[in-house]
Amino acid sequence: MSKTAINEALITDMFAAGAHFGYSRSRRHPSVKPFIFGVKNGVEIMDLEKTSIELERAKAFVKSLATGNKQLLFVGTKNEGKKAVEDGAMSIDMPFVAERWVGGVLTNFPEIKKRIARLEDLRAQREKGELAIYTKKERLLIDKDIERLERNFAGVVSMRDIPAALFIIDPKKESIAIKEAQFLGIPVVALSNSDCNLREADYSIPGNDSSVSSISFFVKQIVDAYKAGRTV
Repeated sequence: MSKTAINEALITDMFAAGAHFGYSRSRRHPSVKPFIFGVKNGVEIMDLEKTSIELERAKAFVKSLATGNKQLLFVGTKNEGKKAVEDGAMSIDMPFVAERWVGGVLTNFPEIKKRIARLEDLRAQREKGELAIYTKKERLLIDKDIERLERNFAGVVSMRDIPAALFIIDPKKESIAIKEAQFLGIPVVALSNSDCNLREADYSIPGNDSSVSSISFFVKQIVDAYKAGRTV
């Protein structure tokens, strides 16, 4: 199959997933202007041909990460993307943040590692029945502590060091993650709707970051690219 045919198939799949829907023109970030195809019913439509080019660039980068056995941190805390982000990351044993980005996950990683260690220790104690020595009230407090730690850090337990790159759904929403990655010089791949600054990510993919179908489509594209890199 030719490269042209592959791109056409990719564009068709993106269209079916609703990847072309942006926001109203009033919400558009100036950096997105070259990627706008037109307007329909007050909603700006992305140029999926251009999006496909940026997606292929991002996939090539992700594939190179896998070839080097490097970690890619998935980040997406908006309700529409949580499940896709979590399932996608877990399918390739990558860390993820799907609930809330805790400030310092990257820039204060030594402290985050202590909290992860605390979570693992409490989990181990609970599984071994060692928490039975505590009173009912104390166990209740410990259970709440475990619940809080799991909510914030369960997805990054496997992250033993700073990740090689981030894959972010909606960099505008995940602005703290973007700033931390920029501060440390960590490359970012981002699915960015028309209200996002495409210059904030090293590999911006202009597309709908607000629907389950579109987010799921792009997560799968990134996951498949990583899997392909592992086979090289």
